[in-house]
Amino acid sequence: MTDSAAPIRDSMTGQAEAAGRPGAGALLVEQMGEAGGRRAKGRNIRPLLRLWPYLIRHRLNALFAMFWLLGSTAASLALTGTARGAIDHGFENGGQDINRWFLILGLNAVLLGVATAVRYFYVTKTGERVVADLRKALFDRILTLDPSFFAKMRTGEVLSRLTTDIALVETLLTTSVSFALRNFLTLLGGVALLFIVSPKLTGLVLLTAPILIAPIFIFGRSVRKLTVRSQDRFANAVGFAGESVDAIETVQAFGRVRSAIDRFGGVVEEAFGVSLVRMKARAWMTAVIIVVVFGGVTFVLWLGAQDVARGVMTPGALLQFVLLSVFTAGAVGALGESWGDVQKASGAMERIDELMRAMPSIAAPAHPVALPSPAEGRVAMAGVRFAYPGRPDLPALKGFDLTVRPGETVALVGPSGAGKSTVFRLLLRFYDPQEGAVSVDGVDVRNADPVAVRDRFAWVSQEAPLFSGSALENIRFGREAATEAEVRHAAEEAQALGFIEALPEGFGTALGERGKSLSGGQRQRLAIARALVRDAPILLLDEATSALDAENERLVQAALDQAMETRTTLVIAHRLATVLRADRIVVMEDGAVVETGTHHELVAKGGLYAGLAELQFREG
Repeated sequence: MTDSAAPIRDSMTGQAEAAGRPGAGALLVEQMGEAGGRRAKGRNIRPLLRLWPYLIRHRLNALFAMFWLLGSTAASLALTGTARGAIDHGFENGGQDINRWFLILGLNAVLLGVATAVRYFYVTKTGERVVADLRKALFDRILTLDPSFFAKMRTGEVLSRLTTDIALVETLLTTSVSFALRNFLTLLGGVALLFIVSPKLTGLVLLTAPILIAPIFIFGRSVRKLTVRSQDRFANAVGFAGESVDAIETVQAFGRVRSAIDRFGGVVEEAFGVSLVRMKARAWMTAVIIVVVFGGVTFVLWLGAQDVARGVMTPGALLQFVLLSVFTAGAVGALGESWGDVQKASGAMERIDELMRAMPSIAAPAHPVALPSPAEGRVAMAGVRFAYPGRPDLPALKGFDLTVRPGETVALVGPSGAGKSTVFRLLLRFYDPQEGAVSVDGVDVRNADPVAVRDRFAWVSQEAPLFSGSALENIRFGREAATEAEVRHAAEEAQALGFIEALPEGFGTALGERGKSLSGGQRQRLAIARALVRDAPILLLDEATSALDAENERLVQAALDQAMETRTTLVIAHRLATVLRADRIVVMEDGAVVETGTHHELVAKGGLYAGLAELQFREG
């Protein structure tokens, strides 16, 4: 938000520098955008109308902001009138009225200060409130989108819209809109008062306007294009730097530190080269505008001085004319800058709205079927054919059938790419099959609410993703209402209690981004504890012990065996030693079931499982 002195500050030199220049805050935001991405900037501002529903919720604050915006603009223009009165009448009668006039001028300044402060509060409050609502609505929509959407759009691109694009909209609502409206009102009021003070001089000022605007358009377009090119180059550098830092161990392990430094330096130098050309163009534009502005002002002041000397104009009127000219010229220059902010915010809002309009392919039906209560823990898949989006000719499952009874432990084994993890994704309803049916407790998952379906499962994925919070928060992520005693019990079952208590602050220790401060085995044990505390009737274990050493695997497996006794469990494991005690082993190959039975039955058959078992146990 600008202060009351902005009309003077934005004029003359400031006006020249402002032409073609993005706002400093917006420029920084743009530079830190996604790698290779450019901040959308279109001429169509219609996407900004989509902010109207958010604004109308806070219309009272918006009306207060508009009222005080009008008040501060009127008080600003009134300064020129009180200054004129002080000069023309303050010295009459031997200066007897000078104190009164300057008191009026001081009261005018106080009124301007109060109006500006209140305007700032209500404009900023309204803008921040709208942006907060928009940010929450966007995040709500992002978390409802299914994995197929994120297969088409990078996570970094989504986060860019949640951060960078919303920051551009925030700049518009909290600063640029008020700035633009105030300058527009100042322009209208200033021109009207200029005609009242001196129609002749005002006409001459308007004649010089095209001479002032021409270099802004000629050089401004070139400067904007060069600015975008510079930002694109810098965005490439930022993107590469982010990748290098994120994979710092890989960069160092492969001896590519110097190569990465040289590559980053090259991109930065390329960006600097483009910026140098942009700076030269802006320097020429600034020089031309300053010459035109100061030349025109000098000429108009000379004419005004001639009128004062002839008695056609009073000194106070000339002062008022000069002040109004400064205010008006500052408003013209500032409006050009504000329009650039409006365009950028419009492009950003269009990108935001693209996410807001995205509809998840996995959603609850209009009238979802309720799952039976209490839960049974029964799952079934019949004739399922499924191919991931973008790979319709490479189905992951082909006529897949599976039935798991309540309390049963079933292991899915087979070579990589057989479709084992896909089975879990369909049960959790991250995707729907193209053919066949998936049911939980006898209800087709497509007829149920996805949230209700997922409430029946506790899932331990192979990657074991964690969050940057504490160990307590990561385990409680499985069930938010879990008590500390229940969290501690789950950690103990997962053989995680020992290392958690050894952390500096125990369960309250922050684990860092994605839990990187822990080893792979520790992260996996936390993920298992998170699943156990969920206390869901169906347990999905996808290579749940793959990151554990032999001793910890034995201990965790014992804990899982105990948890499996009261739950339906599906286990995916490449190491067959972890599934020997399964009630049933389903052998998969190329998206279909090829064998079913216990360990001993399958070994006796001499098929695919027997070959895998012979290879693994012989190597062991």
